[in-house]
Amino acid sequence: MIDTTLSSFEQDVIEASMEVPVILEFWAPWCGRCQAMVPMMERLEREYGGRFRLVTVNAEANAELVSSFSLSSVPHAVAFVDGNAVAQFAGAQEEYFVRAFIDRLAPNPAELEHRCAREALAQRRPEAAEKYLKNAIALDPACDGARLDMISLLLERGETADARRHFDVLSPRAEQQFAYPGVRTRLEAAEAVGLLPTEEELRGRIAADEGDLQSRLALAEIGIARGDYALALAELLEIVRRDRIFRDDIGRKRMIAVFDMAATQPELVSEFRNRLSQVLF
Repeated sequence: MIDTTLSSFEQDVIEASMEVPVILEFWAPWCGRCQAMVPMMERLEREYGGRFRLVTVNAEANAELVSSFSLSSVPHAVAFVDGNAVAQFAGAQEEYFVRAFIDRLAPNPAELEHRCAREALAQRRPEAAEKYLKNAIALDPACDGARLDMISLLLERGETADARRHFDVLSPRAEQQFAYPGVRTRLEAAEAVGLLPTEEELRGRIAADEGDLQSRLALAEIGIARGDYALALAELLEIVRRDRIFRDDIGRKRMIAVFDMAATQPELVSEFRNRLSQVLF
């Protein structure tokens, strides 16, 4: 934290905000609420480890700065990014509010790495994506979104053991992630494949007995494990059509998970959603 005045404002706030977000905190010696806000802001600046810089202004001794911001009361915080005032809040606020305010200005570095990984994945650059994901996880081991994407990447390469290692250290919050059900389903399928009969053998069993739902489910698991979602959905749909209560409606439940996994194939998903609806209703 540093104190600024009108003479040093340009350097302390405007120039500094070109490198890192700056929060300008107006306070006054007679302000009781300021006595709580400023120490909290100092503590958060230390905790955030350089993700933002705190600059304070004694409003009583810097009337010109107070006037330039048209302030009517203190404490008052103004955030600067790239030389511009971008957000502000007035009055003493709870810590959760201030944290949310800071997080909007200074994203978690792990989230930035994860964002770069997502861009690389969209551009079909898996090697670059993996580097970004490793960076994100190193910066924040609890970055579940990055870890889920890493698991998917490992499963694409058939590295099931490493995928399981990452899955086992996900935080309890991971289940709230949109990708979680699909990743879990694909990991479980990949692990099961080693214990299943071959695809050729399963197809032979189904040809001999079209009602062999266990073989159909096993074939669907093979499809899920290798990313052949058309195969998986076709077998799962047949299970639903033949027996809704088989393995506690596993056919329908697995189809829903596969819909999420196959989000990059919208035509396939749309086709099987329609076919599932026709079977169910």
